Formats: sequence, C-alpha cells, structure tokens
Amino acid sequence: MISRTQIMRLLKYKNALRRMKSFGFIKAYSNNLGDAIGITSVQVRKDFSLFNISGNKKGGYNIDDLLEQIDSILGKQISHNIILIGYGKIGKALVNYRGFESEAIKIIAAFDHNPEKINRDAPTPILPIEELKDFIIDNKIEVAILTVPDLEAQRMFDVICNAGIKGVLNFAPIKLLERPDCIINDVNIADEIESLFYFINDVKEAAPHKKHKEKSDKQQ
Repeated sequence: MISRTQIMRLLKYKNALRRMKSFGFIKAYSNNLGDAIGITSVQVRKDFSLFNISGNKKGGYNIDDLLEQIDSILGKQISHNIILIGYGKIGKALVNYRGFESEAIKIIAAFDHNPEKINRDAPTPILPIEELKDFIIDNKIEVAILTVPDLEAQRMFDVICNAGIKGVLNFAPIKLLERPDCIINDVNIADEIESLFYFINDVKEAAPHKKHKEKSDKQQ
C-alpha cells in the first residue's frame, strides 16, 4: 500500500523537476533529485520503481517524461473540483489562491453560515450552508476544505461525509473523529508556527554552548 510519505515525496520530485526545467535542464538524475529533496539516490530509484516510473537510470531521466508520468500517477490529466466550508479569512485566501489552477484543482463553491457573505455571482460562488449537502451530491464532490471554527468542525465534517465527501483538508484547530470512509489531512497553522519558534530558540540556546566548546578546544 502506498503511504502518504511516499506521495509527499512524489510531490517533492515534481517541484524539483519543475525548478530544473525552469533553469533549462532537459534531463535529471537520481542523485540530482535526491540532493534536491534531501534523500539518497537509492531512495529515489526505489520510489520510481514502486510507482513504475520508467526511464534510463544511467543516461538520466527526461524531465518532461518524468513530469508527465508523475502527473498521471497523481491524476492531473483531469480537473479536480473541490469545495470549501467556512468563508472566513483563511477560506477567502484559499478561494483567491491562483496556484490551484496549475495543479488542475478548482474550488467551485464556498459555503458559509453568514448571510452577509453569500454571493452567488462571485467567480467562486459563496452559497448558504443549507445548500451544502445537495451541492455535494448533485456535483459528485469528493474533497472538501474545512475552515470553520473548532466548535463547528466535527458537525460539519459529519454532514459532508454523509453527503459523500471522501477526503478533507482540515484547517480547524481540532482533532476530528476519524471515519473509515473519509481521509483527513490536518493543517494547524498555529502549531506549525509554534514549532518553528521552538526550534529557533533551541538553536539559539545551543549556539553559546557550541562557541564555548570551540573556545575550550582551541585553548587545549
């Protein structure tokens, strides 16, 4: 079974290949890709074998061919329509993010409780939450982004799963009760920022000890 870690590495390969192509490179080697994402060339070749990615290992991989094969694995030949629930600051930023278009991903509608936010004529229509379930069923939507307050998150999660959602990107600061019929990817921005500060402080605290040790070594 393919793990999430392996899929994330595949996405990293894709980004690295795009950078190489932007610099004018035509071919890539497993050691180039390994260096680009911080793994060994052996792991790169193992991943390619796992996903049946073909190419000339000794002569290098054609970058365009690799990108095409990776897009095929990720299902990028077709457009993926998704929805967003919770049109607050994060929700609005995601709706207006144009980077999704290059990845064949489109937020086709957003939903919110607040009637003042409803705008059916917007480029991405903002619809009442009451229409959410029928919209999912009628449009066969399988993936949703959840950006609602934590007190609403579990209830909305259950509603959309019962309507047919199979995958949720959860921005709500709460651990959702998992279901066997839906995959959850949590994104907690506050936690990520806090972890950054922890490691920054850890490096700062370690620096004086390192300098002291270097000074002691020189004196010896």
